[in-house]
Amino acid sequence: MSKRVVVTGLGCVTPLGRSLSESWKNLLSSKNGLTPITSLSNYEVDYKPKEKSIPSTITVGKIPEDHDQNSAIHRLLLTGQDERRTSSFIKLAIRTTYEALHNAGLLNPNDVTINTSLCNLDRFGCLIGSGIGSIQDIYLTSLQFHNENKRINPYFVPKILTNMAAGNVSIKFNLRGLSHSVSTACATGNNSIGDAFNFIRLGMQDICVAGASETSLHPLSLAGFIRAKSITTDGISRPFDTQRSGFVLGEGCGMIVMESLEHAQKRNAKIICELVGYGLSSDACHITSPPADGNGAKRAIDMALEMARLKPADIDYVNAHATSTLLGDKAECMAVISALFPGRSNDKPLYISSNKGAIGHLLGAAGAVESVFTICSLRDDKIPHTLNLNNVLPLESSESNKLHFVRDTPLEGANPHYALCNSFGFGGVNTSLLFKRWGKS
Repeated sequence: MSKRVVVTGLGCVTPLGRSLSESWKNLLSSKNGLTPITSLSNYEVDYKPKEKSIPSTITVGKIPEDHDQNSAIHRLLLTGQDERRTSSFIKLAIRTTYEALHNAGLLNPNDVTINTSLCNLDRFGCLIGSGIGSIQDIYLTSLQFHNENKRINPYFVPKILTNMAAGNVSIKFNLRGLSHSVSTACATGNNSIGDAFNFIRLGMQDICVAGASETSLHPLSLAGFIRAKSITTDGISRPFDTQRSGFVLGEGCGMIVMESLEHAQKRNAKIICELVGYGLSSDACHITSPPADGNGAKRAIDMALEMARLKPADIDYVNAHATSTLLGDKAECMAVISALFPGRSNDKPLYISSNKGAIGHLLGAAGAVESVFTICSLRDDKIPHTLNLNNVLPLESSESNKLHFVRDTPLEGANPHYALCNSFGFGGVNTSLLFKRWGKS
């Protein structure tokens, strides 16, 4: 018999803040986490000379500067050796995992070690992915190797491997269960969480920390996405809006502590919500574009519903992938309509919003951070609105009036019981996680 899986800890770092509380507060307050590329400290050296490939009009989702690098916790988390041997996406994963473990009440007081009386570290898994890893180290090392004939740093390979966030976090917190890494482009975060869900419900692990980390703000990655016509050059992320023209590249990290219900109850953990469904599929269509009808995304949603044994009309809120691209946003809306409207009465709206208007697209970390925000929506009964949504895209559906776009301000008092978080990636990867508010029978 499958075990029930609950969420007991959350952590995130986003362009809106360096903690969960700061990011969530600023998201609800309509703060825009995107900044002009010209404001970056390294703009003149690294970006301006490449203005032909990287227009000065674009914006990026840059993580706020760290103001507590000299704190005792920071020094315990990241020693001088760690600073030299790990890349930025790995450091970010360590910091965010600490917040999630602390939030879950698993750490010893004033320490970064886990209280072993609360869990068996041999059955504590670590599942952390990344879409790109450290493009900065690849770029810089390549230049030094070819142009300056310098010897390769002995830590070059451990810095760039996408599984090294999971590896370093496992070592740092002595997590001796499975170490697992997913890299499915922009669906990475959801796949990491979904895999952890399966490992726990199948009884292979008691508890896991799962998520994704991404720090790919770099001239090379930006130029590549611009060349692929994915990024907007007007500097505004407009999910679902008629004027949308592409995404804004961002960076960040999201982590979730998940455990079997029995394990959480045994240690008297504070349960935040339950994860009840996980769906995934392949478009088998195109490397970057979804089918217009969103059939692949629909099948992922259908699978999540089937696993949770729920009806389409049971879902109250969708935290959409919606990156602000012309094809993607519309295809997702069509998928949501076809998957979640059957059996839905006119007096039960389906709320939908995207966090990317405020934080941009965090690539591999997008699903992890947005899952964290989805869980907060259920916990606090506050559905965040979509920033910059002025004119909703037209939809070819007679039932589109049932789809309620949350805009202008957060929606409070909707009392959502079930919420979906969608995340899709290049290569036609579709994922959908289904969360249940804790306390509902």
